[in-house]
Amino acid sequence: MNTVGIIAEYNPLHSGHDFLMNQARLIAKNDPIIVVMSGNYVQRGQMAIMDKWHRAQAALQSGADLVFELPFSFAVQPADLFAQGGVEILSKLGVKNLVFGVEDANLNLDYLAKKISQIPQESLNFRDYTQTYATQYNQLVAREVGHEVNQPNLMLAIAYAVANLNLGHPMDLKPITRIGSGHDDPLITEKVISSATGIRNYVLEHQDQDLRMLKNFLPKSELAKLAEQKVYPNWNLLYEFLKYRLESSSVTELGKIYQMSEGLEYKMKEEIHEATNFTDFLRRIKSKRYTYARLRRLSLYTLLNVTDEAMQASKRDVSTMLLGYSERGRNYLKTLRKDGEIPIISKVDKRNSSQGTLGLQVKVDRFYEQIIGQDQNFGRRPLEVK
Repeated sequence: MNTVGIIAEYNPLHSGHDFLMNQARLIAKNDPIIVVMSGNYVQRGQMAIMDKWHRAQAALQSGADLVFELPFSFAVQPADLFAQGGVEILSKLGVKNLVFGVEDANLNLDYLAKKISQIPQESLNFRDYTQTYATQYNQLVAREVGHEVNQPNLMLAIAYAVANLNLGHPMDLKPITRIGSGHDDPLITEKVISSATGIRNYVLEHQDQDLRMLKNFLPKSELAKLAEQKVYPNWNLLYEFLKYRLESSSVTELGKIYQMSEGLEYKMKEEIHEATNFTDFLRRIKSKRYTYARLRRLSLYTLLNVTDEAMQASKRDVSTMLLGYSERGRNYLKTLRKDGEIPIISKVDKRNSSQGTLGLQVKVDRFYEQIIGQDQNFGRRPLEVK
């Protein structure tokens, strides 16, 4: 089959994602398009602005045939681990072609991936504490491959290529040149395609007002759902909860949090008393060693009490949750149930809710449920779009 896979967040799904889905359909033809999508928490250490079910529905309406959840243990990670999780899951779901957007689709990503894979591991043990790990890594890659790797989608595309190279049976990479606004443009523009960042910022700044300004950037049904929402999850809402966690936990307890290192538990516990909001808190704990994205992820792990032990357990026993399917997807699902290489969860109950990947997923979603007031796992069934 000519199955196509997409790794996504859809936070929210916008016209740029629609464009990529249309390109994927040209490749897949009558075969399924499978999306592995981050759940209620996304890569940069934030809550998704819409829950995973609304975003899965949007993906299906855009043309996806199967939508699976990318587990928290991969979704809230730097690019290399995010890519590794998505690529491995898609491969186990029988995907042949991996489609993704990138600033320049003419680059030889396979070549770049092979060059990066040849970099000795000891070269990655950076000792310069005046620069972030990400900066030093990008500089090393640029020297080794002869090409700057500093654009967000290009960095992720190369991470996909490296992860794909490590598969027993690599997928065919199908990069598509992005159009419209840049990946992280903070404002909406007059272009047909605006960034998800710009759309989220607009929603948060105008949440008590009319959102029709976004009608050119979002599918009509997606805009309607956003306008109906009563709560838009964001760090302004979560900050007081984070403050309580830091103030009520001992440094020993905080030291067990995933990715807590180099005495950051002391720094976070100290600065939380003086910080006036989350942005101020991040500035206070920021150093040349860590990016803001790294510190947001650490803050999220802390808020949700995600320990290193829980994260490693989730990675050892990987499964994926089915969020929705089309008629074409349901037919393919029968094959996956029979010959698939990864457990597929269609129903969360007491028997499976504390195990492996799903156990951590249910735990972190409990907090999301408190914010938006809707169950995310128990009693939910995969969506069906005909």
